[in-house]
Amino acid sequence: MIHKKSESPVPPDLLQLLMEPAFHAGIELARLDERITRSPVGQGWIERSQFTDACGSLWIDGELVHLEDLVLHDATRDIRTPTHELTIARDVLRTRRRIAAQSPDWALSTEGIRTLRQTSDNTPIGADAAEPAGVIRSAVVTDPEGEGDEGDDTEFLPDVDYAAIDAVLARSEAAIGDARRPSHAAGSRAAASRTEKDPLVYDLDWDEDARLDEWRSVLGQAEHLPAVFRAIIALDAWNELSVLQHAPWLGRLLCASILRQAGITTGSHLAAINLGLKTIPVDRRRHRDRETRLLAIAHGLIAAAEIGLKEHDRLALARKMMERKLEGRRTSSKLPELVELVMARPLVSAKMVAKTLEVTPQAARRIVLELGLREMTGRGRFRAWGII
Repeated sequence: MIHKKSESPVPPDLLQLLMEPAFHAGIELARLDERITRSPVGQGWIERSQFTDACGSLWIDGELVHLEDLVLHDATRDIRTPTHELTIARDVLRTRRRIAAQSPDWALSTEGIRTLRQTSDNTPIGADAAEPAGVIRSAVVTDPEGEGDEGDDTEFLPDVDYAAIDAVLARSEAAIGDARRPSHAAGSRAAASRTEKDPLVYDLDWDEDARLDEWRSVLGQAEHLPAVFRAIIALDAWNELSVLQHAPWLGRLLCASILRQAGITTGSHLAAINLGLKTIPVDRRRHRDRETRLLAIAHGLIAAAEIGLKEHDRLALARKMMERKLEGRRTSSKLPELVELVMARPLVSAKMVAKTLEVTPQAARRIVLELGLREMTGRGRFRAWGII
């Protein structure tokens, strides 16, 4: 049962009011994409934006995930057992990577939406499908020795996520059981699937399929509008319809996919719109008046582009400063590799540097000091460095 009905895409008076900020957002996003495409720090900017946007997505949904924890968790170098919020952030991160790795029209296709819905329903391992085949990554790899002076010479053990394996087996058994079950009408199968859900976790009256169909109809009605208008309308409709119970963040990724499909962002660049929406007060983003909400989303897109341009300029300057320290170094020096790693990751730990550069943790800390990176954690153990 759907509690909120979608409105017409955009009335003429609202279209006129939305025109200036929407076109401004499109111009700024196109400028950012052009600069990223031609920049030597473009790939590093894209990789870093994946992390910051994932944290921003949780922030918009009312949860706090530290950037440091997400980076270490993604690198399977957790310093503590991951929280539920951190697991969701990793799901957002890997879903962003998966969308960016596919063709621009994949995310909004029937197959794409079906796959992404399964991803959001199978946290934390659903997004692991984006990882290369044959690689089993650990969801929880804590380091009891820390990154202090003791235990740093210990060799890395292979990362095996037994919880992920158990979850895959459980899903396989459920699929086999569903296949053996006598088939009936589509409506009865949908009803059966709803009754199988845990009522403590799911609202059994929440018909996601009907809400998704209504959202698609809104998107279809706005098909003749420019891409930025469609993205704004689609995101507002997704929020108002509350399409998915446990994945409100997916609507913002689909909004970014609309921009990518239209060519406003190209290549593997998926607009980090969560960073822009963070700057908009929550009372504007969730206002009862539709005009206020649409304008808030448009201003959030403009802010996302402006933040991205500033971040690019900062990274370019930081890279130039670090490259000066490479002058006169031997060809066997590990510093150039460290520069590439630091540009690609918001934060790096000694274990991450040691694994990437194939050196000991002690050597990793030594070359980090040579590069002059800033220590971000302020701790004696589990230290991380960055250029932030």
